[in-house]
Order: sequence, then C-alpha cells, then structure tokens
Amino acid sequence: MHRLYIVPTMIINVVIVLVPALLTVALAFCNWDGISAPTFAGLDNFRALAADRVFWSALGNNIVWTAVFLTVPIVMGLAAASMLLIVRRGSNVFQIVYFLPVVIATAITARVWQGMIYSPVTGVFGVLKRYGMPVPNPLTQPPLALFGVATVDLWHWWGFLCVIFFAALRQVPQEQIEAARLEGATYFQMMRYVLLPGIRPTITLMMIMTVIWSFLAFDFVYIMTQGGPAFSSELLSTLAYRKAFYDLNVGQAAAAALVISLFGLVGTFFYVRIQTREGEQ
Repeated sequence: MHRLYIVPTMIINVVIVLVPALLTVALAFCNWDGISAPTFAGLDNFRALAADRVFWSALGNNIVWTAVFLTVPIVMGLAAASMLLIVRRGSNVFQIVYFLPVVIATAITARVWQGMIYSPVTGVFGVLKRYGMPVPNPLTQPPLALFGVATVDLWHWWGFLCVIFFAALRQVPQEQIEAARLEGATYFQMMRYVLLPGIRPTITLMMIMTVIWSFLAFDFVYIMTQGGPAFSSELLSTLAYRKAFYDLNVGQAAAAALVISLFGLVGTFFYVRIQTREGEQ
C-alpha cells in the first residue's frame, strides 16, 4: 500500500521529464520547422551537425567552459570555506555576502556587469580608458568573449560552492583538526591531509554537478553575447536555441540537445560509479 505514495511523483516525472525527453529524441531524427508536419530524416541532422564548424566551435567552448568551472570556482570556494572554518567569528555574515550573488537574478547580474564593468562609456573599463589605461571590452573581442562571460558566471557561482563546502567542512571531526593543529600542521598540510579527505564526497558531487551544469549553461551567454562575436562564445545550448528559433530547424536543435544530454549522462554515470565504489569500501 505504501508504494501508492510514489504514484503522483511518478506521474509528474513521466509528464514533465520522460515524455518531453522521448519527443526530443524523436525530433532529432526528423526534419521539422515547428509549423508543418515533421518528416523522418534518419541521421541527417547528426550528419549536418558534424559538418557544421559552429557546432565544433560550440563543443570546444563548452569544454573550455567546463575546464574553467572545474578549477577556478572550486578552488575559490574551498579556500574561502576553509578560511571561514578558521575564522569562525562572523562566519554567518561572510556566508551571506558570498551567497548573495547566487540569489540575484541572472538577467540583472548580466546587465549590471555589462553596464558597470565592461561598458566603455559607463563602466569601470570606460573610466580606465579615460585615464589613459585602455582595456578592451572582452565581450567584443573574439579571443576574450567566452572568458568575459565566464567571469560573470564565476562571480555568480563561486559563493554557492563556498557555502556548500563550508557546511561539509563543519562535519569534519573537530578532534582531527585539533590534533593536526597540535602537531603544528600548516594551512596547506591541514587542507591536504585532514580537510580535503574529509569532504571528498562533497567535492566529487560538486565536480560532477559542475560538469552537468556547464553543458547546460545558457543564460549569461545569451544575454551578454548571444554566442558572438563570430560565434566565439557559442555554447551547445545557445546553438540549439538558435537552430530552433532562428533557423527554424527543430531537428538539428534536438540533435544538439541530445549531445548535451549525453555529457550529462556521462557525468551522472561517473558519479553513480564513484558512489557505488565508495559504498562498497
């Protein structure tokens, strides 16, 4: 009888997740402009993506984006969280300050950075230019556009990791920390031999989620550059959006969405495998 309690959840998941997923898979093998009746196309959409240099550029940008977010914000979050663990007094205030960017709407964050930081007229870059220190707007420079947008997302994201890591660090047995202090362990020795091993499951989870979320990244890129200039900041998500709503090629958009889902499934597979292995140990 108690199994009936999961029925509503199952129904919601089938309607909201499973059915759209199956429709996306079906559309990936069809030609459809969103208006007329879809026609079967086989693997044509995947062949078209494989021959599209913009697709490979978007995939490369996604890999670079993932590499950036697997290093910079995680290191920043771990460093700040360990400092909060040491400082203790006022840690709640610092947590609020660090977490504040996370709760600000993406659109507002993007526009604030565009107007107050990157703008050559009203932003910090404009002030530096007026004082004889010309700094190019990264959003208009193809080699810098992706990193310019990533910087904004880093500012928006790293505080979340900090709070998560701090919560995990507080679960490390205090006896181990005090013993390491009595032994004269330095900060880096404390991190390497006590703190990091103690929160390894949390770090693993956040790294896997970072990979998944990196391939789902869309909002900051679309608002700030729309994948430009010259597709230099294009991601798979913005490519899929453009294929569907600009080119009216829903089939290729669905194919690109399946590629995104593939990376998410790979990340999930590795996380489940790691958790299973740790559970066996």
